[in-house]
Amino acid sequence: MPSAPVALRSGDVEYIFRQDNDFYYLTGLTEPEAVAVFAPGEKEEFILLVRPRDPERETWTGRRAGLEGAVADFRANRAFPIDDVDPVLRRYLEKAERVYFPLAVNERMSVRVLELVRHAQAMRPRLGSGPNAILDPRAIIHEERVRKRPEELEAMRRAIAISAQAHRAAMARARGAMMEWEIEALVDYEFRSRGAAGPSYPSIIASGPNAATLHYINNDRRMEAGELLLIDAGCEYQFYASDVTRTFPVGARFSALQRDLYEIVLAAQRAAIEAIRPGVKFDDPHDAAVGILVEGMCRIGLLNDSPEQAMKEGSWRRYYMHRTSHWLGMDVHDVGLYRLGGESRTLEPGMVLTVEPGLYVAPHDDRAPERFRGIGIRIEDDVLVTPEGREVMTAAVPKSVADIEALTASA
Repeated sequence: MPSAPVALRSGDVEYIFRQDNDFYYLTGLTEPEAVAVFAPGEKEEFILLVRPRDPERETWTGRRAGLEGAVADFRANRAFPIDDVDPVLRRYLEKAERVYFPLAVNERMSVRVLELVRHAQAMRPRLGSGPNAILDPRAIIHEERVRKRPEELEAMRRAIAISAQAHRAAMARARGAMMEWEIEALVDYEFRSRGAAGPSYPSIIASGPNAATLHYINNDRRMEAGELLLIDAGCEYQFYASDVTRTFPVGARFSALQRDLYEIVLAAQRAAIEAIRPGVKFDDPHDAAVGILVEGMCRIGLLNDSPEQAMKEGSWRRYYMHRTSHWLGMDVHDVGLYRLGGESRTLEPGMVLTVEPGLYVAPHDDRAPERFRGIGIRIEDDVLVTPEGREVMTAAVPKSVADIEALTASA
């Protein structure tokens, strides 16, 4: 497994380095220019190739783990300088029938590994051993990452607690005439000041009609008092993400129309959460949310069909065009299969998924009644599947009308 490559931002300025999630998951090492070798059955099953200690370079870029730290701090059986990667890998490849390597992670390392595999295959007739296949290890690693261990859940709970504070602060501070980026700056401040690495994805601060754009990230509009503000923002803590969305009126209480639409989405979200427990299918929360959303859209006149007709024809997809859930973990859209054997997979304890139904009416949608145009609402929580049912990990973030208005009306 290779570490993530260093990437240039501009000129000689690099992007802030962030380790590859799979590499970190297996090793805990956050440094670049490293390779981990796992050789089951060998005397030394876990090898790390890292940058050696270098006082002169460390003056500029900070202390390195070095070979000693790779063994003492990261529990490698043995460590080598990264410059020795070719002879070290060659020694292991000549004895391996199968090589597990992610070809899409680090292009430079992919070229080197392919060359080493070709050399080992050429030596196979002479040595009587060597690789006959390259397989992607991520299928194995990602299946492990779907089920969270206690220490992973601890990091996620901390990320969620920080994000909850950020959302509460935004509800209390947002008011008319502020710019969206002012709220983004407030959210970022709450993240960093409480120990998070920063946002786990670009924060969506979408006011008024911008909320009807699912992945709006410009965050440059002036907000108006009383309109809805959709904030989809979560922080990253110790490599683990949170993902929270709330929609609320800017410095005011909900209008009657806003409340009607919001209550539909909230009821759909609650129904989806109630559907989560071990043994149900991943798609079940989505189906529960859609049923509530369709009934609500028909009841308030956003759709002219009956609920049965809307479900049959799929007309509801015009206003709810995404799925209700995704995995959450080290990635905000975390790894792991959603279907096994062609069927929606069964939920198990330790899995964490989001629940985020919404309604989105584009400002210029002439097929929607005018009163609904330019309104976007999404409510998103992070939910852990437990042996007994579920835990809403983001429960501290207000989402009832009364709890939200207690914050927004005093902004």
